[in-house]
Amino acid sequence: MFKTRLLSGIVLVIIAFATIFLGGDVLFATLLIISLIGVSELYKVVKIEKAPLGIVGYIGVVAYYFLIRAQKKEDLMMFAIILLILVMAVYVFVFPKYVSEQVMTAYFGVFYVAIMLSYIYQTRLLKDGLFLVGLVFLCSWGCDTCAYCVGVLIGKHKMAPKLSPKKSIEGGIGGLAGAALLGALYALAINKWGGASAGVGEYALICFVGGIISMIGDLAASAIKRNHEIKDYGKLIPGHGGILDRFDSVIFTAPVIYYLAVALM
Repeated sequence: MFKTRLLSGIVLVIIAFATIFLGGDVLFATLLIISLIGVSELYKVVKIEKAPLGIVGYIGVVAYYFLIRAQKKEDLMMFAIILLILVMAVYVFVFPKYVSEQVMTAYFGVFYVAIMLSYIYQTRLLKDGLFLVGLVFLCSWGCDTCAYCVGVLIGKHKMAPKLSPKKSIEGGIGGLAGAALLGALYALAINKWGGASAGVGEYALICFVGGIISMIGDLAASAIKRNHEIKDYGKLIPGHGGILDRFDSVIFTAPVIYYLAVALM
């Protein structure tokens, strides 16, 4: 199991760095596909993944991505309103086929998965975006890895015993410290070998804050699974589960890194 998880993780990192490096349409298309899969995994939890209500959600994902591709951010509020009207239209015209939880999930899923993940693409478009977008994965997966290692070694006090019994407060602190350290080392590395002019303190701070948010994202995804008594969202990634199982923290850190980068850089 560990070997499978490790190999899958290596492949994921390679794909992530390849698409980030290429950027443009390659990154856009990759994120669109990942978002559609992630939304379908969430919809499967409430059994609307193949229903008309789910189809409206998928259309919303595609429409949103092409709005940001066309740099039409001023139309996003109109998009949110139209999507809500369409979802509610399906709800009322086929009533009582769906319950309110399914309707809310159809709408929520577009924001929770697609819109949040799209900030990876939007971060890549920023000045020095090639380097900044790496922070999304560095603080998410780096914090998770450091928290796991510290938790295994010295973890004693449970962080959220009912939600995630294996997570410890010591592990969380170690994860945040590790994320900040990785951010600082990353800044030094890209300055030396990438020709960047990254601020070591700024990158460390961004990763520290991102680490906090990543833990919330991880626990939020776990909470949904606990409520619906499922182990994983899917089986797409061997040893990891589905898209939402692997990208649960990235979903939350992507917009945070984007706005921190805009504010601090």
